[in-house]
Amino acid sequence: MDELSHNDYVIVDNFLDPHRFNTIRSFFLSHLEAFNKAGIGAMGEHVIRQDIRGDYTYWLDRKRDTEVNEFWNLVDETMHIYNRYCFLGLSGYEFHLAHYPKGGYYEKHIDQFNTRSNRTISMVMYLNKGWQKGDGGELEIFLKDGTSLLVEPIEARCVMFKSADVPHRVVASNKPRYSLTGWLLQQPASLGKFLG
Repeated sequence: MDELSHNDYVIVDNFLDPHRFNTIRSFFLSHLEAFNKAGIGAMGEHVIRQDIRGDYTYWLDRKRDTEVNEFWNLVDETMHIYNRYCFLGLSGYEFHLAHYPKGGYYEKHIDQFNTRSNRTISMVMYLNKGWQKGDGGELEIFLKDGTSLLVEPIEARCVMFKSADVPHRVVASNKPRYSLTGWLLQQPASLGKFLG
């Protein structure tokens, strides 16, 4: 919590235990055909921009996607910790699976919409096995001092950062890259399918 407060981000390795990791990864792989081309913007502003992002997403629904109930429980625990120790008033969340095919990337952006400002904490959990240097797909976090940090998308790692304050991008991936990405919200979530 202190690291997130001071640096605006925190990296937690082995955030997903092996059982949760394998369950989520299996769910991810079994649903690849249901993924849709990702866009940018919320609701009425939503557009597909291949020049900005090249990933495919599958929005998770807690009632529908019961196979990953242990993940939902972990999100509940995480949200409770943030509310207890950081007094953030979090009351909801939204998550999607993200598939970056070879060559996929996402240009520099922040995770806050102009028309909807309820995203508070961004979470990215990596579902890649055997990731090595040169595979690309790193998360580049742009820091306040003008430098940047490259975070490798290794197995079970989680990156959390302040949604409105941390510009970031996904470097072009040289192989398929899998992640579970979401936001802890200060207001109830809108339906993911409208969000991009």
